[in-house]
Amino acid sequence: MPESLMIGTRIRERRVMNGIKQSDLARQVGISPSYLNLIEHNRRRIGGKTLLRLADALHVEPTLLSEGAEATLIAALREAASRQGKDGAELARSEEFAGRFPGWAHLLASLSRRVQDLERTVETLTDRLTHDPHLAASLHEVISTVTAIRSTSSILVETEALEPEWQSRFHRNINEESSRLAEGAEALVRYLEGAASIEAEIRSPQDEVQAFLAGNGFHFPALEGGVDETALEDILSQSDVLVSDAARRLARGTLSQYRADAHRLPLDDMLSVVAEHGPSPDRIVEAFGCGLPAAFRRLAALPEDAVGPVGLVSCDGSGTLIFRKPFSGFAMPRDAGACVLWPLFQVLVQPQVPVRALLRQAGRRGRDKVLALAVAEQVAPATFERPALLHAHMLLFPAGAEGGETPAREVGSSCRICPLRECPARREPSIMVDGF
Repeated sequence: MPESLMIGTRIRERRVMNGIKQSDLARQVGISPSYLNLIEHNRRRIGGKTLLRLADALHVEPTLLSEGAEATLIAALREAASRQGKDGAELARSEEFAGRFPGWAHLLASLSRRVQDLERTVETLTDRLTHDPHLAASLHEVISTVTAIRSTSSILVETEALEPEWQSRFHRNINEESSRLAEGAEALVRYLEGAASIEAEIRSPQDEVQAFLAGNGFHFPALEGGVDETALEDILSQSDVLVSDAARRLARGTLSQYRADAHRLPLDDMLSVVAEHGPSPDRIVEAFGCGLPAAFRRLAALPEDAVGPVGLVSCDGSGTLIFRKPFSGFAMPRDAGACVLWPLFQVLVQPQVPVRALLRQAGRRGRDKVLALAVAEQVAPATFERPALLHAHMLLFPAGAEGGETPAREVGSSCRICPLRECPARREPSIMVDGF
């Protein structure tokens, strides 16, 4: 029901809450009970002095009757409903529900936010379980110790005639292994408690580079224009995030590519093209005579206030993610194991053929459509000793008006936390509850 027709419902609900009879309220306001009855059943529009007198008699602000529940609450309800797809709640009645049952509406919105937080935690821990070598080693230590204790205990139980000397040795082994198990379990708990968020701890060189790029907003003004190697090394030396030598080597390669792209596609010229045509890779290719991969990288490197929200994810020929610029509403795993349905992997089998697709990512962030542009490039030619080396890139934009009613491709982030049912590309079972 439209918001403008909900005033009568709010008046009736407020009158009942205050324990006022319809006839008494009509008398206080100076209208007939029959007219008030029509108002309360949304059959007569109301405004002006009558609305002010009703608000005064009900001891509420006039805006509470005319505007109803806060727009943010309505938006939260609609977002919660949209996460469940077309079979969820009636979106057209969100305003009515919030107006009549504000307490339940706030509770539902709060539970929806709580679900999103829990899903984020599941994604984080799943990601770490898959890719964190420290966590994998800790779990392996705990499991190995438990197995050793169980084997020793089985010998003591199943061997009827065991010499006292051997019994003493086995008991000593169980005591030592139990101490190891306790220490390993405590260390594992401390680690999990200290790594509750995805950015809480940096563990690998790739994580260091990702934090370094994110800390600079993926934009390096010092590398724009004609700069030499000194400027690049200054950026690396000033970073307190790049700790390991491996991370510095990876970051140096990324910045070298940035510098080469900036030289070929100067910042001021890029901003002029974007201002005139928007963030269109095709227009950039026409203006500079470059390839789509270079256009993708430059768009992802521009300040967000100039180009708007842009995400970029790249992988090598094995499917391992080698670059990630996050995009709100589209989850990206840290390393390998991303959804094979992404256009990013589709273009690996058809190099030089760009792909455009509307995506809708299932799960926590998956209800908004995203425009994905993907292309693969050859970074090293084939020889008789090895095949050609390929990199694939996928640029992400908000779908906006281009989304409209156009169907979107349903994709996930990684199989382990993907709720898509009957997916032919699934590599492993999902730990998410059906229907999420």
